[in-house]
Amino acid sequence: MNRFSLKATGLTLAVITASSFASAATFRFAHVDPADWTTSKKGAAAIVFKNLIEAQTEHTVEIYPAGSLGSEDDLINGTIDGTISVSMVSGSYANFCPAAAVTDIPYAFPSAPVAWEVLDGEFGQSLAEHCLSETGLRTLAYGETGFRHFTNSVRPIATPEDMRGLKFRVQTIPLYLEMVRGLGAEPQGIAWGEVPTALATGVVDGQENPISVIYGNNFYEFQKYLTLDGHVYGVDHILISDDLYQSLSTEDQAAFRRAAKVAGTVGRAIQQFGSADGVSKLAERGMEVTQPTTEQLNAFRDAAQPAVVEFLRNDLGRDAQWIDRLLEAVDTAAAEF
Repeated sequence: MNRFSLKATGLTLAVITASSFASAATFRFAHVDPADWTTSKKGAAAIVFKNLIEAQTEHTVEIYPAGSLGSEDDLINGTIDGTISVSMVSGSYANFCPAAAVTDIPYAFPSAPVAWEVLDGEFGQSLAEHCLSETGLRTLAYGETGFRHFTNSVRPIATPEDMRGLKFRVQTIPLYLEMVRGLGAEPQGIAWGEVPTALATGVVDGQENPISVIYGNNFYEFQKYLTLDGHVYGVDHILISDDLYQSLSTEDQAAFRRAAKVAGTVGRAIQQFGSADGVSKLAERGMEVTQPTTEQLNAFRDAAQPAVVEFLRNDLGRDAQWIDRLLEAVDTAAAEF
């Protein structure tokens, strides 16, 4: 049986054999975000990808949003084995291509335009080629999940010293644990579904997430203070199995690349709008917003980066070169903005 044909409990999944790609086929695009394009960067990107592919080729695209096909790890595995055609994922990709974790180095990107320049330029292309060799997955384009910021219920935070003694919920990822420890606070790994209760009951003093997540989950009900420190820039990866990609006609390959590029760009725009709009809405709902100065942000970077970089160098081993390549690319791009 062709690897792109699969039957499960009598149900034939909408996965088309490679031999039929010359004619109309149906492709499955999956992500874990909400479907609403007005608030969801992945939701918007998926709709754009679908519309462009269906307008420019004979193919159709079915969208599976909101984790309907599983977690990000599940989506990546599904893209590898061919049960999912295209997936749009963020942090979990580092579980499959460890070098991808370098984009999560805290305070690496001073602004979104710098991040776009780096990811869409030579560094991003080289990282995509490396991850292709590691996973068999081709990066069609990059999107973003946005900058992450700290909130808490105790006091305003403008410097690393202000974080001392506070407990913050973070993802159970070593990089995030090292980052918060480096800033002098106490990280607490808590499952996502338990976060509202942990904030409401004081199990933790704060948490960190993009603005859209903070607003969309009503964290302003439990948190008084928001610090716009942008400690991590989250990257979205639009992925396709290289086996599937190579089975497409040259014209369809180009259509997939174009559609993904536009989709990632639209996702970035939705995220940027949601972030700017969300800050105002959070302030209207009573949150006190602190924007650290450049000098203060440098202090955050100097406190958080060394521990994370040391951890990554040890964890990545021979792939630690990607740390220096990223930081060099950021320096070059930042000089233009």
